[in-house]
Amino acid sequence: MQEKLERRSFILSLILVSVAFLVLIKPFFTPIFWACAIALIFYPVYRLLMQRFPNSPNSMALLTLFMCVILLVIPVLVVATSFINEAVTLYQKVQEGQIDVSKSLEQVRNAFPRVNDMLEGIGVDIDEAKQRLLGGVMNAGSFIAKNAIEVGQNTVNFFVMLGLMLYLTFFLIRDGDRLVNLIIHALPLGDEREHLLLAKFAEVTRATIKGNLVVAITQGSLGGIIFWVLDLPAPLLWGVLMTLLSLLPAVGAALIWFPAAIYLYGIGEPVKATILLAYGFTVISLVDNLLRPILVGRDTKLPDYLVLFSTVGGLILFGISGFAMGPLLAALFLAFWEIFMREFVHPEDMLMPPKPESKDMLMQHKKDNA
Repeated sequence: MQEKLERRSFILSLILVSVAFLVLIKPFFTPIFWACAIALIFYPVYRLLMQRFPNSPNSMALLTLFMCVILLVIPVLVVATSFINEAVTLYQKVQEGQIDVSKSLEQVRNAFPRVNDMLEGIGVDIDEAKQRLLGGVMNAGSFIAKNAIEVGQNTVNFFVMLGLMLYLTFFLIRDGDRLVNLIIHALPLGDEREHLLLAKFAEVTRATIKGNLVVAITQGSLGGIIFWVLDLPAPLLWGVLMTLLSLLPAVGAALIWFPAAIYLYGIGEPVKATILLAYGFTVISLVDNLLRPILVGRDTKLPDYLVLFSTVGGLILFGISGFAMGPLLAALFLAFWEIFMREFVHPEDMLMPPKPESKDMLMQHKKDNA
């Protein structure tokens, strides 16, 4: 009886201490997540370096971290800074009247009278919709401008978080295998289940950040280039927006370039509009179909509808980091249910048999850690 009471008291204390620790590190959740993600992506580089220089783990981890900063961190900072500058400049031009958004919308409206008649026929108030759109544009510009000021004021906090992320990334790269084995030993879920869940975590994280991000950056870059070639305003701004929207399947960058083509038709630029439409359908949209199967893989990719909902939900809950966290949570959700169906539900009771990819993932994970 005494031993049972002691065990229960210890488990309760363990839970309370763990919850308190999670609350303690909650402000650092984002840098911790990105440190884990970056370590997963660059860990193969570290392993390759360690094969050549097996007696220098600290130096090789530091070299890997340096490559991470050069290839990932610095380009992201440069693009983010340029994006904010262009957004603020564009917002100021709209405020000062150098760009008349109302006039442009009126030109588009006059260019498509049949569309206006159709919208009015179904009860849509064109003038009210126009005012709402103008208000949304101004609010978006104001939001970006205010946040740019806040980013400037919180520069010290940003670089502290960046420093913590890189500091943790170094240790995760150097001690990754030992930490994974420690987690597997500590968690009471069963070694095979833990291997499967960790393999799923690694797979989806790599696919989302490396694969989907490369696809998004490619689409955004191509979109920004065509905007620059056609002499449209703020090509870098629209290119970054296309990059962000390209993380969403089914819709993606078309939310920017297609309305832009309609706008060009409306203001009397049919040649530019036709070029943009043709380029969007034949180049930008095909990038997803060509690159995603190579970088992500059809067999391990989540269904497009699940990626869409989990990405949007992740962005709402976690901010910009949600494009990776959302699909990751969705993948872990499916992995837990797959384990449940495989181990706790009789095969004859299942409507659909589980895919054989779980065993392949487990074997691949064990092979990678060998």
